[in-house]
Amino acid sequence: MVETREFFDAFPDAQYKDEQALVPPRATDPGWAHGIMVNGGRQKIRCKYCHKVILGGGISRLKQHLAGERGNVAPCEEVPEEVKLEIQQHLGFKVLEKLKKQKGSKSSSSSLASYSQNKEEGEDDDLGREPNATTSRGANRKRKGKEVDQGTTSNRRKRHKKQEFPIAIPVSQPPTNLNFASQESINHADMVVAKFMYDSGIPFSAANSYAFQQMADAIAAVGTGYKMPSYHSLRGKLLNKSVEETGELCNDIKKSWEVTGCSVMVDKWSDKTGCTILNFVVYCPKGTLFLKSVDASDITNSSEALLGLFDTIVQEVGPKNIVNFVTDTDPSYKTAGRLLMTKYKTFFWNACGSHCIDLMLEEIGKIDEVKEVLLKAKKLTGFIYNRSWVLNLMRKRTCGREIVQLAATKFASDFLTLKTIVSLRDPLSHMFTSNAWTSSSFSKQRAGAEVAEIMVDSHFWSLCDKILKVTKPLLTVLQLTDSEERPCMGYIYDAMEKAKRSIVSAFDNKESQYMPYLKVIDPIWLEEFHSPLHAAGYYLNPSIFYNPSFSSNKVIQKGLLDCIETLEPNLTSQVKITSHISFFEDAVGDFSRPVALRGRDSLAPGLATSSSDVSKFNFPFSYFR
Repeated sequence: MVETREFFDAFPDAQYKDEQALVPPRATDPGWAHGIMVNGGRQKIRCKYCHKVILGGGISRLKQHLAGERGNVAPCEEVPEEVKLEIQQHLGFKVLEKLKKQKGSKSSSSSLASYSQNKEEGEDDDLGREPNATTSRGANRKRKGKEVDQGTTSNRRKRHKKQEFPIAIPVSQPPTNLNFASQESINHADMVVAKFMYDSGIPFSAANSYAFQQMADAIAAVGTGYKMPSYHSLRGKLLNKSVEETGELCNDIKKSWEVTGCSVMVDKWSDKTGCTILNFVVYCPKGTLFLKSVDASDITNSSEALLGLFDTIVQEVGPKNIVNFVTDTDPSYKTAGRLLMTKYKTFFWNACGSHCIDLMLEEIGKIDEVKEVLLKAKKLTGFIYNRSWVLNLMRKRTCGREIVQLAATKFASDFLTLKTIVSLRDPLSHMFTSNAWTSSSFSKQRAGAEVAEIMVDSHFWSLCDKILKVTKPLLTVLQLTDSEERPCMGYIYDAMEKAKRSIVSAFDNKESQYMPYLKVIDPIWLEEFHSPLHAAGYYLNPSIFYNPSFSSNKVIQKGLLDCIETLEPNLTSQVKITSHISFFEDAVGDFSRPVALRGRDSLAPGLATSSSDVSKFNFPFSYFR
C-alpha cells in the first residue's frame, strides 16, 4: 500500500489530483487502492501495476485480476506478491462470510443441494451407467437437470464465476481464513483430520507429503459445503487425470535429457529366497524418473547377461543422453558396467557411493580390535532391548534417547549405534551402578553381570574412541551421498580428502596408528569409488575452486581431461572448452559478474558456471546423487 502511494507521488501534482478524483468517494473496498476509474465510470478500471484497462465487472473484476483468478479476466503479471496474497485472503474471507449469512436459509440449502446433486451425477458417470437408465431416481435427476439447462444455466454460471477464488494458497503462506478462525475451531479441525487418518489406517508419514497441506488449502478455499470425492471418482476419472498429468511430466523430463544429460542408476533388491529385482531410475536436474523393474534372479551372477540387460536400458534412454551409469559394487555388476563403458565410450560407469562407503565400514569392522568392540556393543544393546524393564530404565536415564540407530546400510547402523553408546556413556554407567539395577534380578544374571562389566571397562571405552576417529568422517561422507538437498558429485572428492586428513589428524599424524585404517579405505576409494567425474566436479565447483585451501594435482587434471574427451566427442568443441577453462580459473568474463561471485557458495555447481562454454562439460557432476 505504501509503495503504491509512493509510486504515484512521483507524478506531477495535477496528474495525481486527476487520478485521485477518479476513485469513488467514500470507497471502502480495498481493491480501489490498486485501481483507477477511467472516464469516471465504475465499470472501466485501470490496474495500477500492469496498466490494463478492465471493462465490466467493476471492482470485483479488478480484484480477480490482482488475485490471479482465471476465467473472467487475465491475471496481473506485475502485481507485488504481498498485494496478491492480501486480495486472495480478502476474497476468501468474503465468500466465507457470505456462506455464513446464508446458512439455514432456503437459498443456501438450494445451492448446496444443487452442488451435491452435481457431484453425485459426476460420480454416477464413473460407474459406467447408460444415459437411458430407467430408474425413477435417475429419471428424476435427468428431468431436473434438463429444467436447469433450459432456464437457469446462464445465470448460475455467472453466479459461480463471481464466487471464484484461488484453489490453493502456497504452503509457505498461512491458510486463507486462519486469522479469522477461533482456536477451538482449529483444534476441532485437527481432531477431524487425525481421526480420519486413524480410522483409515493411513501412515503418519503421509503428513510429510507436500500435497497434504495443499489438500487442506484447496478445501478451505472452496468453503463450507464441499463434498469430498467419492470412492468411484478416486478410482475413476480423478485417477485417469492424475495418470495423464504424470505422463506429461515424464515426457517433459525425458525431453530434458537431450539438453542436460542424465544418470542411470541401478537399484538392486534381494530377499532371503534369492529373488533379485533391479529397479532402473534416471536422474537429471529436472527430476528423477522411474524407468522399469526387472527380475534378474537368473542373471545376477552373469556379467555377460547383465551387460545385455544394461545395453537395452542404454538404448532406451539414449547413449548420447547418458553421463553416468551407476551400479553397486558386486563383481558381476562392476564387470558389466565397465564393459558397457568400454563399448560406448561416451559416458562413465560408477559404483554407488553409499555402497562404497558401506564397503569401507564393513572392511574396517573385520579388524580384530574393531570386531571385538562391535560384539560387546551388540551384547549391550541386545540385553537392554530384549528386556522391557531394563529398556524402560535405560530410557528413563537417557531422557528418552535410543541407543540403536538405523541408517541406510547395515554397517553404518552398527557404527552409528556405537557412536550413540559413547555419547550416552555417563547415563549408561550410572544406570548399571544405580540402586535400581543392583537390587533387580537382572543384575544377578550372568548376562547382566557381563554387560555391567563392559560399562566399567576403560579399555572398551578407549577402543570406542579410537574407532570413532575413523568412522565419524566416513559417516559424514555417507550422509553427503544420501543427501536429497543437492547433487553430491561436485563434493565427493573434496569430502573424501577431508575425511582422510581428519583421520590422520585424529591420530596426531602417527602413521603406525592411522595407516591400518587407510590401507582399508584407499583401495576401495581408488579402485571402486573414484571416477573422473569426481575429479572434474571437484575442479569445477566454484565453492571449492575459489577457496584458498584449494589444491590441484595430476589426478584432478587427468580426470578433467578424461571428462572433456568422453562427454564431448567433437574435437572442435574440445579445443574450445579447454581454451575457455582459463576464464573459469581467472574468474574473468561472465565468471567475474557480481551474480556469479555471489552464487559461488549458494548455487549448485552446474548453475554457477552455466553462463560459459565450460558448462558444456560441467553438467555431469550435477546429476548423480
